[in-house]
Amino acid sequence: MATVTITESPLTLEEMLDVVDGARVELDERVRARIAASRAVMDRALEAREAVYGLTTQVGHGKDTRLTEEQIRDEQLFLVMSHSGGIGAPLPTDVVRAALAVRLNGIARGGSGAGLRVAEVLAEMLNARVHPVVPEVSSVGAGDLGQLAGVAQVAIGVGRAEHGGEILPGGEALRRAGVTPLVLGGKDGLALISANAVSVGHAALVVARAARIAEAADLAAALSMEATGANVSVLHPAVGRAHGIPGQVDAADHLREVLAGSALAEPGGARSVQDPLSFRVVPQVHGALREYVAAARHAVTTEVNAAADNPLASAAEGVLLSNGNFHPMVLAISLDALRIALAHVGQLSERRMAQLWGAFFRQMADGPPPQQPVYGLQLRYTAAALLPELVQLAAPATLGTPPLDLDVEDHATGAPLAVRRTDQALGVLEDLLAIELLMAHDVLARAAAPVTGKGAATVLATVTEAIAAAEPYAEAVHATLRTRFPGTPARQAQIDDRG
Repeated sequence: MATVTITESPLTLEEMLDVVDGARVELDERVRARIAASRAVMDRALEAREAVYGLTTQVGHGKDTRLTEEQIRDEQLFLVMSHSGGIGAPLPTDVVRAALAVRLNGIARGGSGAGLRVAEVLAEMLNARVHPVVPEVSSVGAGDLGQLAGVAQVAIGVGRAEHGGEILPGGEALRRAGVTPLVLGGKDGLALISANAVSVGHAALVVARAARIAEAADLAAALSMEATGANVSVLHPAVGRAHGIPGQVDAADHLREVLAGSALAEPGGARSVQDPLSFRVVPQVHGALREYVAAARHAVTTEVNAAADNPLASAAEGVLLSNGNFHPMVLAISLDALRIALAHVGQLSERRMAQLWGAFFRQMADGPPPQQPVYGLQLRYTAAALLPELVQLAAPATLGTPPLDLDVEDHATGAPLAVRRTDQALGVLEDLLAIELLMAHDVLARAAAPVTGKGAATVLATVTEAIAAAEPYAEAVHATLRTRFPGTPARQAQIDDRG
C-alpha cells in the first residue's frame, strides 16, 4: 500500500487524493516537532492564565467571559459535544477522508496549538478506515464546526462511524480498529472543530472532477465538429497566440489532438467559412473553464496547506493570536466563479445540439427514416430541461448567510454550499455532454463519410459500445454512457449516487 508522509513541505492535491483513495498517512519527525512547538505556546498561555479565545474564555458571543479553572478543564469537551449537529444524508466516504486529511495537514502546519496525539488519532483513523458519520448540511463556511464536531466526537470515542462496512458507535469503531481514543486537553477540542476541512476537502475532489470534465467537454465538441463538418480554423495555433489566454491555448491544443487526421483539416473539409458561435468559440469558452479550474485549484491547494486556526499559535512569536484565517473566502468565490464557467460550457453544448438536430433532419430530407433508435434525438428535450438547472446552479452561493450568534458571527463565506452546488453542476454538465455525444452519434450513423479524427473516432466507439451494452431505452443508454464518459473515478460515483 502506498504511503503519504506529511512533511514541512506543502501537501499536493495529488497526495491528498492518494490518501482519499486509501494510501497510508504518516507524520515525519520535523512535523511532530512543529506540532509540539505550537502546543508549547498554548501551554504557556494556559499556565499564565492569559485571556485566550476558546481556551480561557467562552466562544462566540461569550468571547469576553473568562472561564474558571474547572470550566477550562471541561470546555474542550463541551465544545465538541455542543457544536455537533446537522441534517441531510451522511457525507460520502471520500469527502470524509478528504476532510480528515485536510484537518490533519492543517494541524501539521503548526498553528493549531493541538497536542501531537490529536494528529496521531486523525492519522490512525485514516489508516484504519474509521470514517465518522457526518451530515451533509450544517456549516456556513466560517469553520465547519458542526461537521468537524462529529469527527471530533469519534476521535474521543463517541459519535458514530463507519468501519468495515458497518455503522457503529464511535468508541466501538475505534476499539475494533485498535485506535486508542483521544483525551482532550489544552485547546484540542477547538482545534479539531474550528476549521474548514470538510469544505476544503470536498473542494479538492470537485476541482479534480472539474479538470476531467474540461477535457471531456472538448471530446463532445470535437465529435459534434465531425458530425457537422465544422471549420477547424478556429483551432489554429495562431488564434490562441493572438489572444494570449493559456486556457484557450490548452483547449485548442487538445481539440487539435483529438481531431488529428480528420478530413476537416483538409482543403474543402469544412462546410462553411464560418460556423455558429457554439462551434467558433469553443476554445475561448472551454479555455475559460480551464482558467477557473486552475484558479480554484490554487485556492484549494492554499487552504489545504494553511494554518487556518483561531486563535493561531505562532511558535515564532510565542503568542496566541485572534484572527480570521478560518474564513476561506478566496476558495468560496473561486467555486462560485467556476460554476459560471461550467454553465457557459453547458450553453455551448446545448446550442451545438440545435445544430446537430438540424443536421439530422437535413439528412432525413435526402433519404428514408432511420431504422435504428436515435437515442440522442430522443433526449434533445431532456437537454433543454437540464440547461436551466445548470444556469440556476451558477447563482452565487457566497452572499446569503445571515448573521449568527447575537450578530457576533455576522459574516460567512458560504463555502460548503458553493462546493456542493459546484459538484451538482458538474453532474448536470456531464449529463448534457453525454446527450451531445449521443446526438452526434445519431448524425454520424447516417453520414456517408467516416469519422477520421483519431481521438474523435475513439470517442464515437465509446458511444457505440455504450449503446450496444445498454437496454434499448434512451435513459438506459444515457446511464450506460455516463459510466464510461467522462471516465468517472469510483470515489466520485459515491457523490453522484447521493443525488
